[in-house]
Amino acid sequence: MGVAAPQAMFDACRSGLVLRAVLWVELIVAAAAMFKAATPLQWLEQAAFFTGAALPATLIWLVCVCLLKGPLARQKLPVQLLLGSLLGAAAALGGCGLLFLSGLLLAPPWWASAFSGALVAACGMAILVLRARGATPASTQARLAELQARIRPHFLFNTLNSAIALVRKEPARAEALLEDLSELFRHALQDQGGVTTLAQEIELARRYLDIEQVRFGDRLRVQWDLDPRVNGARLPPLLLQPLLENAVKHGVEPSESGASVKVSTQARGATALIKVTNTVPAGQGEHGNGLALENVRSRLALMHDLEGQFRAGLREGLFQVRIEVPL
Repeated sequence: MGVAAPQAMFDACRSGLVLRAVLWVELIVAAAAMFKAATPLQWLEQAAFFTGAALPATLIWLVCVCLLKGPLARQKLPVQLLLGSLLGAAAALGGCGLLFLSGLLLAPPWWASAFSGALVAACGMAILVLRARGATPASTQARLAELQARIRPHFLFNTLNSAIALVRKEPARAEALLEDLSELFRHALQDQGGVTTLAQEIELARRYLDIEQVRFGDRLRVQWDLDPRVNGARLPPLLLQPLLENAVKHGVEPSESGASVKVSTQARGATALIKVTNTVPAGQGEHGNGLALENVRSRLALMHDLEGQFRAGLREGLFQVRIEVPL
């Protein structure tokens, strides 16, 4: 696996961050307007006046930071914060200039605007940095939980038993089985920088299902419907693995006739759609899926924020997990 590319702490190209930035600035504007208003109507007038400068300045800052995402990501964190603050000062001067050119501001407070813009930008970025650092323990905990799932004793025991049973009759299959198991462990133990691609996740999923295929035989019926256009979509490592384990545990194991497991991917505009579907025996529900699904949901939100969508549910004997991530 390659080393993950550097990433700016404040990726302004994300819709979730844009929404938070606008709300953050509007809250500051609403609070500032209270100092010059004696009535609710005056507060609305002052808030609208300040918004005329603050909103364009915020959007200018977001566009600039988005366009400069690559160069910013190559800088150290203090430099990123400094450059972001300078851009905030410049954007605030632009917003103040708009009011001046429109005739609404006769004596522009240039220095105050620049300082306020830099301060608001710095505070906003500091919040994002704290959010990123706060996500690190959660990511580590999630990774450890997934690592435990990979090396569960009964999974290892069953796989080795399957390999032993194949050694004499089908040595080639036994060798392939052990290679798949080795790749699973190598992938789980390797530091991937917190990012992998959908293509790598699919490859790992194939190896896992190949191992379980030896164990369950015809009881495990696997279908693949893959769109190569979404292979480069970014995902947290080991995201599909717990979903497939759930499909095997709650779909195949309880049923004498087994179950069908389908993995599909599809490009929808600028979005990658990933679905994992399995049949469920009669009388079985979603019991036991909660922790794994919440784990996946949380890790997806940490990486893609509002742009990552996660849904799961049981309907007419089919349990489906649906994931959407940006391309």
